[in-house]
Amino acid sequence: MASLLPLPQTAISQRAEVVYPSLDGEPLAETSVHIDAIIHSVVALRNYVEGQQAIVLADQFLYYVQGFPKFWVAPDVMVIFNVPPGARDNYRVWEEAQVPSVIFEMTSAGTKERDEIVKKDLYESLEVAEYWQFDPKGEWIAEKLRGYRLGEGVYVPITDGRSEPLHLRLEVDGALIAFFREDTGEKLLAAEELVQALRQETLARQEAEALLEQERTRAEQERARANQEQQQAEQERQRGDRLAARLRELGEDPDLM
Repeated sequence: MASLLPLPQTAISQRAEVVYPSLDGEPLAETSVHIDAIIHSVVALRNYVEGQQAIVLADQFLYYVQGFPKFWVAPDVMVIFNVPPGARDNYRVWEEAQVPSVIFEMTSAGTKERDEIVKKDLYESLEVAEYWQFDPKGEWIAEKLRGYRLGEGVYVPITDGRSEPLHLRLEVDGALIAFFREDTGEKLLAAEELVQALRQETLARQEAEALLEQERTRAEQERARANQEQQQAEQERQRGDRLAARLRELGEDPDLM
């Protein structure tokens, strides 16, 4: 696997400027059930880590190899400690010098293979301390919530329902994850006004991504149309050249006709 460490400055200067996109035109989640699970988790966890050197991000690009913008993943929810709080357009591991401590994926039958194989292997290789899968509809995880904890470089199933990095106990609460403080037993609450605000922000972002995808599709169609017209013009030119050559063979000068 490519190095996660920053490249030498000389190596960077020899490359063209690298662009790390923050949008991919894809929706946040498959269904409103999954979106609600993401939003409630984000709001509750952001309230929980407030005042700490930590951030909670939702569906934002995580770039893990400097200089290679194709090496990215967008976890549904990730909690990162020992970083300055505040918004990010995207998260670059080599700049922050921290990988996420905990990642949550709100999974479904349609994303099972990617969540259980591709992402699990990736998060394990990145040494993400914990990886949780939440299936709010119970489509392929009978108990709905499943977690893995890094132990000696490999993930092992979490059997005690605890998140060690978060110091929280996790339970299934219908189609949501319920978080309980280990020190007080208190349930983390997601203030409804914050949930609504994040939902509106999410919808606005999805609309922006949809417009971006429409513009990208329109631009691709225009390029295809221009290429087709260019090919047709070239075919006409070649046809004219062949006709002129044939006329010359017959003793006619096409320039005088």
